[in-house]
Amino acid sequence: MNVLTSVRRREDRGVISILETVDVDSGIRIVMGEYDNLIEAPNWTPDGKSLVYNSEGHIYIFDIETKVSKEIYSGIAVECNNDHILSRDGKRIWVSHQTLEDGESRIYGFKVTGGEPTLVTPMAPSYLHGCSPDGEILAFCGERNGQYDIYTIPSIGGNETQLTNLPGLDDGPEYSPCGKYIWFNSSRSGLMQVWRMEKDGSNATQMTFNESNSWFPHVSPDGKRVAYITYKKGDVDPCDHPANKNVEIRLMSKGNDEFKIVAKLFGGQGTFNVNSWSPDNKTIAFVSYRLKV
Repeated sequence: MNVLTSVRRREDRGVISILETVDVDSGIRIVMGEYDNLIEAPNWTPDGKSLVYNSEGHIYIFDIETKVSKEIYSGIAVECNNDHILSRDGKRIWVSHQTLEDGESRIYGFKVTGGEPTLVTPMAPSYLHGCSPDGEILAFCGERNGQYDIYTIPSIGGNETQLTNLPGLDDGPEYSPCGKYIWFNSSRSGLMQVWRMEKDGSNATQMTFNESNSWFPHVSPDGKRVAYITYKKGDVDPCDHPANKNVEIRLMSKGNDEFKIVAKLFGGQGTFNVNSWSPDNKTIAFVSYRLKV
């Protein structure tokens, strides 16, 4: 079993999950809730009132005011992993679901209010990460012919387009709010680092040069800041992003090796896989973990 497939399957890791937010300027962290099971990868809804996360194959919406979660009905999509995103208007959600026929991840879409899912990517595995500002194109990491690269596909399904094709792992593609760029992480230079390219895959540019493995760049709604998560060099293989590691959430300041540490935590896989910026550009949601005794 390849690295990405093995680490992204739903699992009980024997952890307590802590849903948190952090103010990126002050560093103040607020615990929104603790759970005796595995939850992962919060998205912030565009109205700022709720967080969406996955747990045990299902998708939940958490009301920030009442601190109450409820499941979003997703039909056959009951093996959702931690790669899911919302449309900019908050009306639709796309998920990566481990389909029953072969256990491989495929992308489906349905209404945030709940509904029967529609298949977007017949080919697998496909792991969703980004949506164009107009909601028409999805960006995802897919394994095709034994190599993981970045692809795009119409959000209603259709022909997929390959954007990268170099040795190493390319993952985590996310559109900039202006729609001109796709941010992603790649091991093509050795360690996993943050990169940016034109939306058509041209002009790929390395944006971080950290002595660490940097994953999942998330661009703030105003396009001015980029947050990402890092593993200490030597703790992991550059192409792996496992759970239960000491990691940092960082804020890119001017690219290259300049950054601000926003939070240090125990986590990794499931903490920060998808964009979790608040709509006011001030706060990031994430999940930290504590091992059960």
